[in-house]
Amino acid sequence: MIWFEENLMHYWLLIIFLAAIAAPWIFRLAGSRSGWIMAVVPATVFLTLLNQIPAVADGRSLTTSWIWISQLDLAFSLRLDGLGLLFGLLVTGIGTVVLTYAGAYLADDRRLGLLLLELLLFMGSMLGLVIADNLLTLFVFWELTSITSYLLIGFNSESPVSRASALKALLVTGGGGLALLPGLILLGIAGGTFEISSLAIHADTIKQHSFYLPALLLILVGAFTKSAQFPFHFWLPGAMAAPTPISAYLHSATMVKAGVYLLLRLHGVLGGTPAWFWWIVSVGAITTMVGAAMSLRSVDLKQILAYATVSVLGTLTMLVGIGSEAAIQAALALLVAHALYKGGLFLVAGAIDHAVHDRDIRKLGGLRGPMPKTFAAATLTGLSMIGLVPMFGFVAKELYYESLLASGGWVSSLLTVAISSNVMLFVAAGLVCIKPFFGAPTSVTEKAQDGSVAIWGGPLILGLVSLLIGAFPGSMDKLISAASLSAMKPSVFGDVVSVNLALWHGMNTTLLLSLLTLALGAAFLAHWIGRLDRDVRDWKPLPLSAADGYEWLLKSVNQFARWQTSVLQNGYLGVYLLTMIAATVASVWMSLYSEPLSKLWGFGWDVEFHEAMVIALILAAALSAVTARTWLLAVGSLGVVGYGVAILFVLFGAPDVAMTQFVTETLTVILFVIAFSKLPDFRSFSKPLTRYRDAVVALITGGTITVLLLFAMSVRSDHPISAYYAENSVTEAHGRNLVNVILVDFRALDTLGEITVLAIAAIGVYALLTLRKDRCDGVRHEGTE
Repeated sequence: MIWFEENLMHYWLLIIFLAAIAAPWIFRLAGSRSGWIMAVVPATVFLTLLNQIPAVADGRSLTTSWIWISQLDLAFSLRLDGLGLLFGLLVTGIGTVVLTYAGAYLADDRRLGLLLLELLLFMGSMLGLVIADNLLTLFVFWELTSITSYLLIGFNSESPVSRASALKALLVTGGGGLALLPGLILLGIAGGTFEISSLAIHADTIKQHSFYLPALLLILVGAFTKSAQFPFHFWLPGAMAAPTPISAYLHSATMVKAGVYLLLRLHGVLGGTPAWFWWIVSVGAITTMVGAAMSLRSVDLKQILAYATVSVLGTLTMLVGIGSEAAIQAALALLVAHALYKGGLFLVAGAIDHAVHDRDIRKLGGLRGPMPKTFAAATLTGLSMIGLVPMFGFVAKELYYESLLASGGWVSSLLTVAISSNVMLFVAAGLVCIKPFFGAPTSVTEKAQDGSVAIWGGPLILGLVSLLIGAFPGSMDKLISAASLSAMKPSVFGDVVSVNLALWHGMNTTLLLSLLTLALGAAFLAHWIGRLDRDVRDWKPLPLSAADGYEWLLKSVNQFARWQTSVLQNGYLGVYLLTMIAATVASVWMSLYSEPLSKLWGFGWDVEFHEAMVIALILAAALSAVTARTWLLAVGSLGVVGYGVAILFVLFGAPDVAMTQFVTETLTVILFVIAFSKLPDFRSFSKPLTRYRDAVVALITGGTITVLLLFAMSVRSDHPISAYYAENSVTEAHGRNLVNVILVDFRALDTLGEITVLAIAAIGVYALLTLRKDRCDGVRHEGTE
């Protein structure tokens, strides 16, 4: 039974990815109902994961592993512990709601099948990320989430704004991924293993290793970019150009929390040091305040929610940085609460947009009457966001304040950040949940009405879940406990972290802080709504934002790319060749810079008479080729050079290579004769000065290659590589002809590349031979017109 359950994890991923492939066909058959049909897949996985809670809560983890690339210590390892289970439930549970919602949201859109495909691909990538137990496997899924989120954000590909937003998200998160990979490799080297579950055993060794700090900083860059931490926060609000189902899924429950997940996952390995604490707490606190303040600057429903998400992500990061048991539990509770209410609020914003085709809160009002079901969903999720009893948001906020109070010292001063940001988030919730629904209807909202059950049902379910687990918070004890254990003590199996979530802890400081937050938030909201008639978007907290820096950097890179393209790729074949030759010669001399020239004099220069005659013949033919006045003489001279080289191969014991050279040279001469007979006099293509320059370049290049070969001969070891081929040609490649084995087995990729080059060259020659002057003139004439 255990074996079946453990291997079931592979099938979870396989089923989701197969469903993604089938989504377009399902859409063709079922139309808008395909959203309901495809939602069965994540719902099934969600129920299966729910069934694992008792076992995981008892300290048992499901593990399975397939060796992928043994030389790289890369295994497709999966492990379902408390942390993976918590995130897996969010990914599949909210994914189920989003798929049904997407089916109704794009009911009349022919791209619905594509959207379902991309959503399921992202879902499988995210689920693989949270249950991966190998650092490199985790990175593969990490990058898959970046790629699939790029496709999702740029779903409206005809829109320049969507394309720019998708590119921005990809560049920021992809750049973070480039930093993350070396960080994970350094971590694996320091720990002596790439298995995450085994790294915690070597946590003390890792923290004392010289790779610890660079690994930590690189990993933090990856986590910060993914979770939109300051100063990388600007990409997330821009990603709101995506359709609402995508925004709800990526930016509330899944992708943006991947960075927080990574910090939680590695807390037991890297946490507890000053570097960990200061970097993460500082960045998290700044992000918390910046996100909350920016949410008040926006008037677009989704923009407000996006900046509010940035603020909460900063809070989660800050709590992970603090790292106490209470802080980790608060982070996990807040993570669940945020996923529920923010996912619901995004869907509410989409329902409003779907009904009135506008998201500007200054134009919205009076929707409470015509959209009562959407209003009910907005009320439930909004109450959880502001942290009002009995919603789960209240329970999470209580834990948040309590953990800061319990930390003591200057950490308790972070309560200022917590209360200030929560007051601003209260206002943001009011702007989304009160402003559009109260007051008199506007010209935009006068014809509004609730959408189908899939439109309002999803956010209402998320709100009801938040209400249910808020009223009975003990139902989350086992899950939060198991997840805390995974983050705090990943190497301890069978242990249990005590968690006691409760709605009422009595009249204490934490409750007073919650009441203070609500009172300040209500007062600030009343004041802020009165300012909406002004253009609040002109308000900038800083003169130069991170988004401005990104735009400047992107513009500078593009300008540099255009400049170097105009210089290096100007359309002249001679410039291309000179550039490649110059780069090659420079690279060779840079590598030979430290080599002593005395090595060159160690060779014996005993040359036989017949060998000297062949060399003289080659030199004379080469001189004839470059001074010839007719193309036929030049081609013939080149052929003599090639045959001379082939004779040298024969003299030095390589008859098979000589035969190849003879064949190649003969074919080359024939092709040259055919090609040049169709071309005009090549001497008219260049001036004498250009030919002198080319002669100098040729002499330098030839001399460089000669010196390189002499150096290569001087460093030959006592064990030539030919011995390796002779020993392994039969056992490894099952061939007795060494040349054949080398070409088709040991150097198969080289051979494939050479064949490809020859094929391309042959196609080019054929195109030149069949090119007709009249057809060329006709094409040029049409292009001119």
